[in-house]
Amino acid sequence: MTEERRAKVARKTKETDIAIDFSIDGTGVSEVSSGIGFFDHMLDAFTRHGLFDLNAQIKGDLNVDCHHTIEDTGIVLGTAIKRAVGAKKGIKRYGSCILPMDETLVLVAVDLCNRPYLSFEAEFPTEKIGYMDTEMIKEFFYAISYSAAINLHIKVITPGNSHHMCEAMFKAFAKALDEATTIDPRIVDTMTTKGSI
Repeated sequence: MTEERRAKVARKTKETDIAIDFSIDGTGVSEVSSGIGFFDHMLDAFTRHGLFDLNAQIKGDLNVDCHHTIEDTGIVLGTAIKRAVGAKKGIKRYGSCILPMDETLVLVAVDLCNRPYLSFEAEFPTEKIGYMDTEMIKEFFYAISYSAAINLHIKVITPGNSHHMCEAMFKAFAKALDEATTIDPRIVDTMTTKGSI
């Protein structure tokens, strides 16, 4: 019987109250509520296209702005990803995806190396997508990369509509993470020459 790759993480501060239940080996089912419609849409797309399961109950000080809510969600989700992956035994470790969405083309690559790093190359033509500030997209992925301890590269190859660019990022990240967390029976331990990641 394979060990369930799932994690529940909760974090409460004076600014946010977030509880996430994340499963790597899911079927793409999400239940998300943040109070930011477009952000919910992106988390749903991430879940569906990575074939994860995600329950995310997110409350934040939206009367201030969307910053704390989105950044803290990245911290909690990244922590859940790290815990769900576990010791990384047998996983591919690397994953990448070049994903088109209409006129846009986005590249995402991940390495579950336990060394956090974010490279983010994108300029959005608008300041907002719905009620979500586009500058928060980088902050979200930065929080993911550091709390999950992953090397994450996101590059917009062909820019265009802000909605399309962001959605392509979330979907490509999902596909890359799905690939990186896939268990390969040929890998008997961890994919490293060091002995451990």
